[in-house]
Amino acid sequence: MTHNASNQVQTAPSTLSPTRTGRVRSIIVGTVIVLCVAYAVFDSVHSRVEAKAELRRVAINSAIPFVNVVHPKSGATAEEIELPGNTQAFTDTPIYARTNGYVKHWYVDIGAGVRQGQLLAEIETPELDQQLRQAKADLKNAEANLQIADITATRWQNLLKTDSVSHQEADQAVSDLHSKDALVDSNRANVDRLEQLQSFERIVAPVDGVITARNTDIGALIQADTTAPKEIFHLSAIQKLRIYVPVPEVYAPSVKTGDKVVVTLDAFPGQAFTGTLVRNANAIDSASRTLNVEVDVDNSSGRLMPGAYAFVHFKVPATNGAVSIPSNALLFRSEGLRVGVVRNSHVALLPIAVGQDYGDAVEVLSGLTARDAVIVNPSDSLADGAQVQVENKTADGVRQ
Repeated sequence: MTHNASNQVQTAPSTLSPTRTGRVRSIIVGTVIVLCVAYAVFDSVHSRVEAKAELRRVAINSAIPFVNVVHPKSGATAEEIELPGNTQAFTDTPIYARTNGYVKHWYVDIGAGVRQGQLLAEIETPELDQQLRQAKADLKNAEANLQIADITATRWQNLLKTDSVSHQEADQAVSDLHSKDALVDSNRANVDRLEQLQSFERIVAPVDGVITARNTDIGALIQADTTAPKEIFHLSAIQKLRIYVPVPEVYAPSVKTGDKVVVTLDAFPGQAFTGTLVRNANAIDSASRTLNVEVDVDNSSGRLMPGAYAFVHFKVPATNGAVSIPSNALLFRSEGLRVGVVRNSHVALLPIAVGQDYGDAVEVLSGLTARDAVIVNPSDSLADGAQVQVENKTADGVRQ
């Protein structure tokens, strides 16, 4: 009896276990399914909300334009301007003949270096030689007549003391003496003139230099007239060269006599020569609005040649307190020149006063500081107070 009861007790749980287990399993599966469905719904809704918010953020950001900014440069060193000019010989002179004749011989040709007083050519002047001989003979004759007149005048003066001759006769003798003396002076002057012309048979160099042209040859007829003289030689002194440069009026106050400048030539790439600003015209040319400036360059080595195209580099000092900005930052408005500055992510259009124009940059005398973030390549429609975004970083590395 006891054994059967024990079996019944053990059999009862095994009969109820499968039903209960299935029910629990069903509940668990259902709960998981519900949770999965709820998560899927939540994830879908959340993704849509985030996508909508991102789309709105992108739309808002797209409506705000991007700009690039730079900081003005302060404390800039002197700017440089490059002006063209032509090299010229310090002394450039044509050489003419002063007497008529024929070329007997020439001694130098083009490219020859000559010294002052060096013989360049000789001219044969037979007619002049004959005239000189005749003038010397006339001078001797006049001197002989003067001697006789002097003796006669002295004798008549002595006779006048004893009243042996009249005063009229003594005065005539003295007058004749003076006439003969004047005639001697005239003949002597004529001899000196012809001797001077004869010295022009020798054509010599007036200064040290280089012969750049020879326009005659042996046997050529030389006619020393003043209406159409023929140049025989051309001489250039190239130990020092001049360069005349037209400096624009705006830079004229920066030109100082005695300043050193740099000279460059296309014939010598990569090389620089030192020149000295020796003088200027002290007047602005009303036609070109430029100041004519002379720059001298030492050429003792003879490397440079006159007539070459050269560039003179002038230093233009910067104005105290001024800054420089790129030229593409300027805005030309009806109310005047403006630049756009980014302040607290908004645009401020500032009026400025411009000084020197350096081409790719301009000097700003007032209206900006070195800390301002200036907009480059601004849009023509840029408005004061508009909100902007800085695309590039400024010099201090911080976006505005």
